[in-house]
Amino acid sequence: MSAETLAIAVPAASAAALERGRAAFLTACRLDVQVRKPGNVSIHSPGHGMLAQQFLDSAAAAQQALFAPGLSVGQRIEGAVRATLAVAGCNTNLGIVLLCAPIAAALERAPGVRDAAGLHAAVRAVLRELDVEDARHAFRAIAAAHPGGLGRAETQDVNDAPTVGLREAMALAAQRDSIARQYACGFDDLFAVGLPAFQAGTDAEDGMLRAWLACLARWPDSHIVRKQGAAVAQTVLEQAMAFEQWLKVESPAALAGALATWDESLKNQGLNPGTSADLAVASALLGTLVSRGTERD
Repeated sequence: MSAETLAIAVPAASAAALERGRAAFLTACRLDVQVRKPGNVSIHSPGHGMLAQQFLDSAAAAQQALFAPGLSVGQRIEGAVRATLAVAGCNTNLGIVLLCAPIAAALERAPGVRDAAGLHAAVRAVLRELDVEDARHAFRAIAAAHPGGLGRAETQDVNDAPTVGLREAMALAAQRDSIARQYACGFDDLFAVGLPAFQAGTDAEDGMLRAWLACLARWPDSHIVRKQGAAVAQTVLEQAMAFEQWLKVESPAALAGALATWDESLKNQGLNPGTSADLAVASALLGTLVSRGTERD
């Protein structure tokens, strides 16, 4: 293959991969509100002053920057968050954007990858190269979104100019935030827990519920910890563990009534397992992108 052919083929392959990612992202975000995930906003039940349509509008707005060719991870994050705020008027998807931006960059970097191991390696490579400029963009995005219970950090606070790369800054918050932990651990949690849980579903909606429960049952939800404390988050985690066990012997349809009751209970208490929903959306994105049991094209 000549150098001229390569110059044309590689960008074309990357563009196609980004379009594939865009479609998978919109599918994952649609599943986010189609499936009743107790405490989260869905088409079945609004909550926390938000409606399902705001999340769909946010996904449509965010996808342009997230999957634009040639942007850095930080540029993807800031562009997507600002577009979201313009249409939704509030923070609906900051966590989703933070998780999906490195995946989008990985698709552009390695457009031929269709297997989980290959995509995981590409995401890790993207994370290793994050720099201070990525952190500047991400910090501005996080400050603009102003997630609930954010507070102030002793070092590398998002309201200040960063002095380290984005991955290093996220590592400082990894102990208190599950999304920051993904940057520090190379997205290991998503590929080891979220993705297999999604793939275990009998269909995409079942997979979304299973991915959400898998994340909520393993890590105290960061959003609940920030707003209501670790003890409350632990109680919700234990409830998720019980539902995860029931789902091993019951179908989602058989648990629909219990899930609806739990949903109402959490919302009445103002509890929103939002970080677990973000992890589930990213897991669904990965599950829609990769083919089970296949290698690279």
